[in-house]
Amino acid sequence: MAISFAWMFGETKPSGKELLLGLLIPRINSNAVRQAVSVVGCIIMPHNIFLHSALVQSRMVDTTRKGRVQEALNYFSIESSFALFVSFIINVFVTTVFAKGFYGTKASENIGLVNAGTYLQEQFGGGLFPILYIWAIGLLAAGQSSTITGTYAGQFIMAGFLNLRIKKWLRALITRSFAIVPTVIVALIFDTSEDKLDVLNEWLNVLQAMQIPFALIPLLCLASKEQVMGFFKIGRILQVVAWVIALFVIFINGYLIVDFFANEDVNRWIIILLSFITFGYLCFVVYLVAQAIRINQSSSASSKLLH
Repeated sequence: MAISFAWMFGETKPSGKELLLGLLIPRINSNAVRQAVSVVGCIIMPHNIFLHSALVQSRMVDTTRKGRVQEALNYFSIESSFALFVSFIINVFVTTVFAKGFYGTKASENIGLVNAGTYLQEQFGGGLFPILYIWAIGLLAAGQSSTITGTYAGQFIMAGFLNLRIKKWLRALITRSFAIVPTVIVALIFDTSEDKLDVLNEWLNVLQAMQIPFALIPLLCLASKEQVMGFFKIGRILQVVAWVIALFVIFINGYLIVDFFANEDVNRWIIILLSFITFGYLCFVVYLVAQAIRINQSSSASSKLLH
């Protein structure tokens, strides 16, 4: 799929200058806030933050030797950076192909996950292996990858946070059921409308974006704490950059909530329910930030006492 979109990227002949400006200074229409937030959620995926930490712990590293730990961290950084770079390039290809091929056309109003392959087939043809089938295989692979990473993350969380020590097959069955059963139910409910499935997919990705602070803020707290990380705690500059990114994600989530209440015509009782949920969400985020500040202050005080 990556090779196919790379070829289609070349066929569309996008302007390099506009593409670079769009990457460095992104601009979106006010009507596309939900789509922008959903992109953040589907690319970052909060459960992957837990999964990466768990995978690092699974590697055999001699933690008593500082040089070995530093070497392992260097390799982990290279591994993660390479994976993120490849993902970034593929997303650039996909976004550019659809933007260049369909933006401003009548077809753009009807394109969704279900029929996008058909439009790609009509626009770019097939050859020996039709684009339609490549798109289908790519969607299947992406779905499997997302489901598997979610399952693994759930297994690590059950073994870590909940301290549940059960057989692997039973743990996999439970976590898979939590992922698959609701998916099947929702698919059956929305089976009559393809457009609703696309909207549902957008809101699921938005939900992932709104969950990012719950994973990111505790991670930043732990990574900044000398009692936990020792010599390898993240530096001040990286802390500032990471917190700016975290606050940016929180800001765009808040902007989406305000935009939703301002523009969507929904039932009054639904608005009241969503208001309570939003209030709880904001309170929990504020609590996490306050805890982070308290932990950092206590860490600084402890360091001064030791020195």
